[in-house]
Amino acid sequence: MKVKIFDEEHESDLEKSLNNFLKENEVEVVDIKLQTAIAVSGEEQIYCFTAMIIYY
Repeated sequence: MKVKIFDEEHESDLEKSLNNFLKENEVEVVDIKLQTAIAVSGEEQIYCFTAMIIYY
């Protein structure tokens, strides 16, 4: 069993990264875990969209 972690600033970028990985690799997916984090720096909000694919 292996894992692959993705980290993007936009949810659409995360979606593209996940889809590209699955398209380019013949893997059996066990699970996909998603997480979103938000931080504030001054008046700016910073988003972090992450995913972990657990696969064989």
